[in-house]
Amino acid sequence: MIEGVLRRCTDVENWNSANRDLFYGKDGDLTGSDKESQEVSMLALHLFQAALVHVNTLLLQNILREEKWQKRLTDADRRALSPLFWTHVNPYGRFELDMNSHLGLAPAASMVPGPRTAPDAQDVAEEAAVTSP
Repeated sequence: MIEGVLRRCTDVENWNSANRDLFYGKDGDLTGSDKESQEVSMLALHLFQAALVHVNTLLLQNILREEKWQKRLTDADRRALSPLFWTHVNPYGRFELDMNSHLGLAPAASMVPGPRTAPDAQDVAEEAAVTSP
């Protein structure tokens, strides 16, 4: 258990050090003349981090669907997987954006929940009837 905590702490420390490289405008420091502009910068960094972890998770899931990896990875290997990596990010280079191509990820529509809607009064009444003693 202690090894797991230490590894997670190392992951988080590594991820935090990545912020300096990913947010390189002023050596990773939040700059701005007021708190609002610093907050916007911080929120943009958090949004980027969340998007990066999402894409990394999809990439890992795509790879782990392959039978050869399912057979090859041990339980310890699976526990060691983390979406907190950024070695594939190129923050300083030239980016060619092709809106007609995309990552070759399997459709994840079944994993994404639909829009939330308010429950009907009928549904609420039926659920209350089922759960009441």
